[in-house]
Amino acid sequence: MSRTAGARDAARGRPRRATSRAVRGARAAQYTALLGYLLFLAFPFLWLVSTAFKPPRELARAHPAWIPDAPTLENFRRAFDEQPLLPAAANSLLAAAVSAVVAIVLATPMAYVLARYRNRFSRAATGWVVISQAFPLVLVIIPLFLILKYLQLVDSLGGLILVYVVWSLPFALWMLTGYVRAVPPELEEAAAVDGAGRLRTLVSVTAPLLIPGIVATALFAFVTAWNEFFFALVLLKSPGKQTLPVVLTHFIGAEGVADLGPLAAAALLATLPGPVLFAAIQRRITGGMLAGAVKS
Repeated sequence: MSRTAGARDAARGRPRRATSRAVRGARAAQYTALLGYLLFLAFPFLWLVSTAFKPPRELARAHPAWIPDAPTLENFRRAFDEQPLLPAAANSLLAAAVSAVVAIVLATPMAYVLARYRNRFSRAATGWVVISQAFPLVLVIIPLFLILKYLQLVDSLGGLILVYVVWSLPFALWMLTGYVRAVPPELEEAAAVDGAGRLRTLVSVTAPLLIPGIVATALFAFVTAWNEFFFALVLLKSPGKQTLPVVLTHFIGAEGVADLGPLAAAALLATLPGPVLFAAIQRRITGGMLAGAVKS
């Protein structure tokens, strides 16, 4: 009996050991792929940082090094002297912030309607929102330009903000619709039993639970508008109204040769707001999601 029991235990132990090895191998492969992906994403940014602090003689090397031999801030000084970076950054900040706020204000009630009233119209609207994101910019720029010309909004930040709102609204609506569907309808039914109307329910019950989603969507809309180049290039002609991505192209000469040091320094400064905002708001978004889950 003891030999038979030992044989059975050994037979049972082999699949378990094989399964544990397979699990460890799968996890190792996942971690390796994740590390490779992170390195792939970090490589351009790290090279940009290295280039921004290199003096001209190191930039002219045939085989550049990762770490500058003599780090310098000269590229940053030249960048601010050669181009109006601060006014351009102010224009980008204004356009991105206003367009993100307006898009969220418009998308939140629309997302509530699409999520709570499911019918043919809502399904068609949701499908159109998804399809609209596939339209290339070249396809929509001519109609947008003609509309803004008729409204006398060409070469103005107001016209650019209007375009950013129209362009970011489908994405904001699609994201917020998913967040609204995650809110239990029973909470709204309980509020209705207490006598709250639809507007009161949306403001007092649903909106507080949507704060993490609203913040995340607004952040994505802001970063998208901050980095946008094509619309700003076509719609803005006055030097004092141009945004930061357009001004960065001025570091490239007529023959296509870039002043690499100041360009890298200016591009580094233009890249920082996105990661800084994500790092600053990440904990609040996660904490808000957990709080919403506990409340629901």
